[in-house]
Amino acid sequence: MKRAFARIVAIAVATAAMAACGKDDVSNPIPQPPPLVPTVVSATGDIAAKVDEFRALLGDPSNGGTAGEQPAGRREISWDGAGANPFDNRNDFPAAFFNTNVKSGAIFTTPGSGFRNDSLKFVEVNSEYSFEFGTFSPTKIFSPIGSNVMEVDFQVAGQPTPALVSGFGAVFSDVDVANATTIEFFDVTGKSLGTVSAPVRSDAAGLSFVGAKFADAIVARVRMTLGTGALGATTNDVTAGGTADLVVTDNFIFGEPKRIQ
Repeated sequence: MKRAFARIVAIAVATAAMAACGKDDVSNPIPQPPPLVPTVVSATGDIAAKVDEFRALLGDPSNGGTAGEQPAGRREISWDGAGANPFDNRNDFPAAFFNTNVKSGAIFTTPGSGFRNDSLKFVEVNSEYSFEFGTFSPTKIFSPIGSNVMEVDFQVAGQPTPALVSGFGAVFSDVDVANATTIEFFDVTGKSLGTVSAPVRSDAAGLSFVGAKFADAIVARVRMTLGTGALGATTNDVTAGGTADLVVTDNFIFGEPKRIQ
C-alpha cells in the first residue's frame, strides 16, 4: 500500500512539474531568428546602371559557361549566344539548355507546354506583338509557352548536383500592372524566403528590372510570375485592347551556384 501511494505521489509530482514547464514554455518561448532581409535592386526606364549595380552586388567575375563550381562571382543568361540558334523561334527550347549545352547552372520548369527563345519579338505567336516588347541585350527575349509562370532550379554548373545561390534578378519587358510581375525565392526545404515585384515600365522602351541578394547562398529555386496572362494567338496586351498584362523576360543574373553542404 505504501509503495502504491508513493508511486501515485511521484506521478502527481512529475505531472505538476511538466505542467509548470509547459507554462514556462508559453510565457518564455524560444527566441526565433529574425527574418532574412535581402538587398533589393529595382529600376525601370534606363535600367543599365541598376543592372550593373546588381552584378557588382553578386560579385565578380562573370563566370559565363565555365563548368564546375567557381569560388566566387556570378552567372548571367542573355539568350543571345549562337548555341541557342537551332532552337530560336520555336516552342521547344530545352529546359536544361543552360546547364547542359551552356553550363550556367540553371534548369527551367513551367506548368505550361514549354519555352520559347525569340528573335522576332514573338510576332509569329501573335502579329500584334510586333511593337509590344523591347530588348535589353538584343535581339532575343524569352517566355514560357501556355503559362505566365516559370521556375528556375539551381545546380552546380554542368552537373546534376543541386545547388544554392545568393541572389537572382531578371530583366522584364512591358510590365503594365503593379505587383503582377514577381520573383519569389525558396530555400532548399521549399520554404518561401520572400517575393519582390518588378516596377511598372516608365517609358516606351518598356524595360523593368528587379533582383534580390541575400547575405549567403540560401536560394535553391525561384518562381517568376510574368504579368497576368500567357502569350497566345488571340491574347492581346492591356495596352492593345486586351485584358491581360503580357510580360516577357530578358537577362537573368544570379550568384554562382554552390553545392548544398
